[in-house]
Amino acid sequence: MKLYNYFRSSASYRVRIGLEVKGLSFEYMPIHLLKDGGDQHKPSYKAELNAMAQVPVLEVTDEGGALVRLTQSVAILEYLNERWPDPPLLPKEAVARARVRSCVELINSGIQPLQNLGTMAEVRRLGGDDKAFAREAINRGLVALEAEAKRFSGEYLIGDALTLADVFLVPQMFGARRFQADVSLTPTLVALDKRLCELVPFQKAHPERQPDFSA
Repeated sequence: MKLYNYFRSSASYRVRIGLEVKGLSFEYMPIHLLKDGGDQHKPSYKAELNAMAQVPVLEVTDEGGALVRLTQSVAILEYLNERWPDPPLLPKEAVARARVRSCVELINSGIQPLQNLGTMAEVRRLGGDDKAFAREAINRGLVALEAEAKRFSGEYLIGDALTLADVFLVPQMFGARRFQADVSLTPTLVALDKRLCELVPFQKAHPERQPDFSA
């Protein structure tokens, strides 16, 4: 199993957490998103790994022995959870599963795309303040997620078992601090993030512990 990823990419960070939670070993394949125009924009990468020029990409042998490459963090994590169901990352009960997926999409669709490299570059091109734009998007999304956490969290973001919602929360909180968003607005999320970051799989997946880490 190979994971093509970048240490600071929140989508990559999510998949690393998922792999560590599942206890799956993988080969770390660094894709630098900034150096020399970005490895992800090389023709060979776009042709063979991801036509959208994004990370992560998971390369894995399927149950029939065929080599497959999977893109998009939600799809990758759902695949890992289906193929290696223990420990489960989705609740058994349908409403709880829906709540987990709602939190996942709030981050995956409602926050992260507004702080990624392509969006920020376009904001700069249009004459805007890219960092202020990202901070506002993060603040708005995390305040909404805080409301969900106040209603439905227990030991974890949704209930008392680790789920994909937690896998998505930690990288987003890392990104919030990197962009100097106001995390004081979300004390429930801050407390959850602190507890999660004490867990070994989350520690092993942290950006600063990756082989391509640079300050």
